[in-house]
Amino acid sequence: MASVFFARPAAPVLPLFPVFAMPSAAPHVDIFIPCFVDQLYPYTALNMVKVLEAVGCQVHYNPAQTCCGQPAYNAGYKAESRDIADKFLTDFAAPAGAPRYVVSPSASCVGMVRNAYSHLFAGTPEAARCGAVQQRTYELTEFLVDVLGITAVPQARLSGRYTYHDSCSALRECGIRAAPRQLLDGVAGLERIEMAETTTCCGFGGTFAVKFEAISVAMAQQKVEHALATRADYLVSTDVSCLMHLEAYIRREKLTIKTMHIADVLASGW
Repeated sequence: MASVFFARPAAPVLPLFPVFAMPSAAPHVDIFIPCFVDQLYPYTALNMVKVLEAVGCQVHYNPAQTCCGQPAYNAGYKAESRDIADKFLTDFAAPAGAPRYVVSPSASCVGMVRNAYSHLFAGTPEAARCGAVQQRTYELTEFLVDVLGITAVPQARLSGRYTYHDSCSALRECGIRAAPRQLLDGVAGLERIEMAETTTCCGFGGTFAVKFEAISVAMAQQKVEHALATRADYLVSTDVSCLMHLEAYIRREKLTIKTMHIADVLASGW
């Protein structure tokens, strides 16, 4: 099969992908595509599907899905965010039969589901339904490594050096640190060089970037300067929101380092 990699602009049709490792029982995965990915980086969603199918998952997409409710929640609109969260629980309710996982290419949204939903539905009749969905929800890299036991996508290839940005949501809300690096280190031709202060925030923070623009831009500048000091070709992360923020600074300054979501890296070269 010819090499397939979804890049800007997004390909309109999903092809059939080769299977590298088929579990004894193919996991059923409901993909959750966050707002940022859906509207700005749809090719990242397609590359996530490519990777999941390649490792033997049966991928399902509910077109009725919308937001997880995080923007409203972070802005203080708890009642409104609860309504959105309730819809999320409905959209991702597990059907009878085989176990279903909810997998997303965003630690930010997964962190919202795992943590904020507990507060939104505490003491309500929906608490048990909420807990059931929370237990099945994973960010892409932790699902591959911690659930499926996959630490490399065998045919992934990308030449160059990369440095990794630990998003706040991945590291602090989901406890994700090792899994992305394991997967990236398994990409043929790719060399990791850790930058200074990799765990420091990039400065995005949703509406923080709007309300405190000067601080947000200064934090992005610091993060990019640390990345440039490694002489890496790629700045990689699990969250497109961080990468969008950093890419804006990189473009403004006409720098050469390229931002890539980890799903796009894993889908490279095949």
